[in-house]
Amino acid sequence: MSTALRANDHERVEGKILEQAVSLLSQQVWCWGRDIVRPEGNWLLEIGFDRIEPPANRKDCSSVYTLTMPRRRCVALRGFGVFYGDGEWGGVFLPRFTFHPRYTTQATLNRPPWSDADLPTLNTPTKSQQQACAMLTLDLIDWIHRYEVNIVKQLGIEYRRSTLLERENGTRRFVPAENFASAWHELSCQVASNFNVFLEPRQ
Repeated sequence: MSTALRANDHERVEGKILEQAVSLLSQQVWCWGRDIVRPEGNWLLEIGFDRIEPPANRKDCSSVYTLTMPRRRCVALRGFGVFYGDGEWGGVFLPRFTFHPRYTTQATLNRPPWSDADLPTLNTPTKSQQQACAMLTLDLIDWIHRYEVNIVKQLGIEYRRSTLLERENGTRRFVPAENFASAWHELSCQVASNFNVFLEPRQ
């Protein structure tokens, strides 16, 4: 096999991995939205999230949900992505539709992220920042994995199955409820083994 063919095969595999990651995060963001409007009560509030309602001049936005955790860690959920901060490593933002981690040395948000313009300055990590960005990304994925494990433990697999069936339309890539948490674990292994796949190539 020629070097060019091997390179093309490698690029196709990497593209498939990235496509799966984007699909998984988009499905997760949908699920968070459904967990908020759960008929029995807002699940995010039940597990300790704070809700920040939009000000009068941002009525076009939905509420921001943030969770403060031990060891100076935090999560902020938005329809366009997820921010995760750690006092030791800084912060990372995962955009919903690209899954290219964006890094900042800031571990907390200065203001609610009503739009991406409200986020700190985010960049593709430099070589010296890649370890911190990778650690943050892996920690965030692990947190999402544990969130889904807890959903099934507390609310049951039928709850998550019914949530996902609301989204499934026959055209979207779809991870069944039974495989949802484990898909995040598998993605964690892929990120750990080849983080560069998830970084946009530099010009």
